[in-house]
Amino acid sequence: MNTNTKNKGAVKAGDGTYIFALPEMAGMEAGIGYSTAFGPVVEGERMQVGLISKPRGTGAKPHTHPNEQWNYIVQGTLRVSIGDQPERLCGPGTLLYFPANIVHSTVATLDEDVVFLTVKDLSHGIHGKAVDGTMDGGYFEPGFENK
Repeated sequence: MNTNTKNKGAVKAGDGTYIFALPEMAGMEAGIGYSTAFGPVVEGERMQVGLISKPRGTGAKPHTHPNEQWNYIVQGTLRVSIGDQPERLCGPGTLLYFPANIVHSTVATLDEDVVFLTVKDLSHGIHGKAVDGTMDGGYFEPGFENK
């Protein structure tokens, strides 16, 4: 079995390894340079899945990636912007679809941390690229800056 992963810190599935206790697994940064996303990521042959958290008042700057993505919100509320659609507040039970190469951002509201299950194809890794090109860290609401 190929144990190499596309994402440093991810776990490879397959070859007898099929069941994963995501909440108990070590996490990794899942948006280096543009997001506060953090959590365990498991890679199959064609898909990658993560149980990702964003602390309240933080999130992802507008960014893109060449692979499509699904997020299913488990806990908390995200302020979501996708393409030219109006920004919306989305809570637990909401499924979000981000087409490849479409600008989007998600920020946890001030109420509580957010947890979501993410699924992306493996044509690209878990990371994207900030639209403004800065890649200097995630988004922070005033008063929630990285300390």
